[in-house]
Amino acid sequence: MTGTFIWISIFAISAAVVNTLGILAVHRHREGAEKAKTYLMCFAAGVLISTPLMLALPQAVKKNTWAGFIALAGFLFMFFSNKLIEKQTKQKAVAFGVTAAEGIGIHSFIDGIIYAVTFSVNILVGFLAGAGLVVHEFAEGVIIYLVLIKGGIKEKKAVWYGFLIAALTTPIGAFLAYPFIRKLGDLSLGAMLGFVSGVLIYISASHLLPEAREHEKKHSFLAFLAGVVLAVFIALTKF
Repeated sequence: MTGTFIWISIFAISAAVVNTLGILAVHRHREGAEKAKTYLMCFAAGVLISTPLMLALPQAVKKNTWAGFIALAGFLFMFFSNKLIEKQTKQKAVAFGVTAAEGIGIHSFIDGIIYAVTFSVNILVGFLAGAGLVVHEFAEGVIIYLVLIKGGIKEKKAVWYGFLIAALTTPIGAFLAYPFIRKLGDLSLGAMLGFVSGVLIYISASHLLPEAREHEKKHSFLAFLAGVVLAVFIALTKF
């Protein structure tokens, strides 16, 4: 039990560190990041739309036959959240930043739960799954910073908000889930994974890809494909 918790802690904290490095990198080299913004958005869309379709949703359906409907609920939740925030703030940019951060925060929290689940089942399975998840954390740190800036958040605040939303939520998810994960039934876990799948599909299809295509650059499709390839890698490490 102690060894399992140590492995969970190592990977969850590593994910937070790598995510933070991504945030700091784009913060300190903003000009370069702005030039590469379209490529980063395409890359993010490739990761976030492929991962739930290939990995999270199929796994969710295996555990809960209603997971597809729950994924639709997650998608609609994000859709109406965006509409509500946009109506309240009357600023599309703010709505973009808040809803994108909302989705990434949920995703990061679930990443932590995934660490707890996989390592509780088998150390090797946890190690392979964890390695795939940690790899994508740097890109996610860059993405959260950019979407917060897009939403009108000042640079220094974007660093801290990004850390709280995308980096800190992963170990929080892992440490909160670990004591209860053995009591969680397949139906509940499948429902959770289904909802998150819908959230991630909404973020990529309704925010990142349209934003990237609005400012499309030469060979930006290669960045999208790179994100897809990374997602394939993550999926393969989970099987």
